[in-house]
Amino acid sequence: MVMPTVGLRTATRNLWRNASRTTIAILAVAGGVVAFLLSGGFIEWIFQDMRESTIHSQLGHIQVVRPAYFDKGIADPYAFLLPAESPEQALIERTPGVVSLAPRLAFSGLASHDEATIAFIGEGVDPRRERPISTRLTITLGRDLTDASEPAVLVGEGLARSLGVTPGATVVLLTTAANGSPNALELTVVGTFATVSKEFDDRALRLPIALARKLMRVDGATSWVAVLDKTERTAEVVQTLRAGLPGKGFEIVPWTALADFYNKTVVLFTKQISVVKLIIGLIIVLTISNTQMMAVLERTTEIGTSLAIGQRRRVVMRTFITEGLLIGVLGGISGLLLACLLATIITAVGIPMPPPPGMARGYVAQIVITYSLAADALVLAFTTTLFASVLPAWKASRMNIVDALRYNQ
Repeated sequence: MVMPTVGLRTATRNLWRNASRTTIAILAVAGGVVAFLLSGGFIEWIFQDMRESTIHSQLGHIQVVRPAYFDKGIADPYAFLLPAESPEQALIERTPGVVSLAPRLAFSGLASHDEATIAFIGEGVDPRRERPISTRLTITLGRDLTDASEPAVLVGEGLARSLGVTPGATVVLLTTAANGSPNALELTVVGTFATVSKEFDDRALRLPIALARKLMRVDGATSWVAVLDKTERTAEVVQTLRAGLPGKGFEIVPWTALADFYNKTVVLFTKQISVVKLIIGLIIVLTISNTQMMAVLERTTEIGTSLAIGQRRRVVMRTFITEGLLIGVLGGISGLLLACLLATIITAVGIPMPPPPGMARGYVAQIVITYSLAADALVLAFTTTLFASVLPAWKASRMNIVDALRYNQ
């Protein structure tokens, strides 16, 4: 334990022999860590917010459907109906982690108001059971559905704009029922809503599931949508449900399998943060390598003297590598603390953002620094400074003793 301690003490003294250069090197590492954490924290917040918005405005955490419904159900959804009431529903609701289970009936048709007629996609929902699921469904005008039997409809804001309706207006829904016969229903618009997807809002509407069943002349649901107490438990609950429900009658689909836009966004932003990480790593490597090389040149005579009195070459190499690691440790920790402070301030102020592609309105962004992101930043600082120190340390340890002693003479 004596030698490593002595080596660390020597490396620390060597660093502060030229305090200005060491400070600049530490600041370079800290700046890289801050840049990585702030950019990564911004993207991490986007992931979290988009994930929760997708879950709590459209998909829920888990959807239970008939097998092959998502592959073949678009053409004939009523060949894949779930029962209106069944023991399996009670089993799902009793599963640990499940907060609410809501039936939904998907259908489509034409919505008419005055002279406007627009194609729509509809969802029959149970307003009471749907409430814990749709916490991120933004009511832009009017109110949400409240009664399971009221003759009311909630319209996506894009569809409402196309139809020219506002709360209080009357719309007529025209559909082809499950038996092939035409059917129509007159409903009052009670409100308009917005989700994370502008495309969905331009086509979608919701009405009480009892009216949707009456309109489509069916009894049942195309899906059961479950919301959990924690998103992180999705995989665990999916596994439990797959083990508890008969596979021939039910398919358990997690939200990740349905959130195509979210998944593509994650892939895109993950690649972007990887590029940022690479650029920051290169900057740190070049900075630390240059700093260490200058230290080697300044201490050439000293290194030659050390080698002449019998110090092993590996000790010289280890000393310079230790100096580089110390810069990485100090810069990484300083950068992490500074980034956390800046993230707190920026989050309190908020970052106004314009509407991204596929969304109708802007948002106020925040920065979330997670434990994994902080660990990545520290690893980045340590590994880059270690890598940058290897070549200068190797050159110092391989010096010719005579040439080193004659240096600057």
